[in-house]
Amino acid sequence: MRKALVAWGGWDGHEPEQGAAIVRDFLAEDGFDVSVRQGTAAFADENLGAFDLIVPILTMLPIQKEELANLLDAVRNGSGIGGYHGGMGDAFRQEPEYQFMCGGQWVAHPGNVIDYHVDVTEPEDPIMEGISRFPYRSEQYYMHVDPSNEVLATTTFTGEHAEWIDGVTMPVVWKRRYGKGRVFFSSLGHVASEFAVPEMKTILRRGLNWAARG
Repeated sequence: MRKALVAWGGWDGHEPEQGAAIVRDFLAEDGFDVSVRQGTAAFADENLGAFDLIVPILTMLPIQKEELANLLDAVRNGSGIGGYHGGMGDAFRQEPEYQFMCGGQWVAHPGNVIDYHVDVTEPEDPIMEGISRFPYRSEQYYMHVDPSNEVLATTTFTGEHAEWIDGVTMPVVWKRRYGKGRVFFSSLGHVASEFAVPEMKTILRRGLNWAARG
């Protein structure tokens, strides 16, 4: 049985505990033995590399150097990592090596919670299979992203809330590698109620399964 670690904490506005419970439940349905822990301390575990999947839900937290080093080593050596929104994409702002692993870092969400669309760019990829362009209401993440990401979905900014980014196409969903480990990220999921959007939950669920070792 594959093993998954879900670590939650950080800014309460992202409802990390509720999100962790939802992720725990669908991973368990998918056959994972799931451990859920609060905070970053679990990343210091000398057996962290035994987890096939690590899911950080940890917006704006600090992390100890030894915790980060152990996390990076685990992924480089084959543990998968995947997550969503600020829980992964804005977890440790002061740690560029973490951002290098993730493939991006949140920098803005012009207009805050707004209506926008998600465009599927790789409809043949198994993560996106059967999903087409869909409307979404949430924070539209503007991110600094790694050009080596394999982008699966994007969104386009209208300029309504920041005229200088009118027409900018921004990655929303991507996958990549970090050493031997698979990395998956989706910027969707500001609050737990967004898991009720079928496309959001399906993309994340498939992406986490893809990232997991084995």
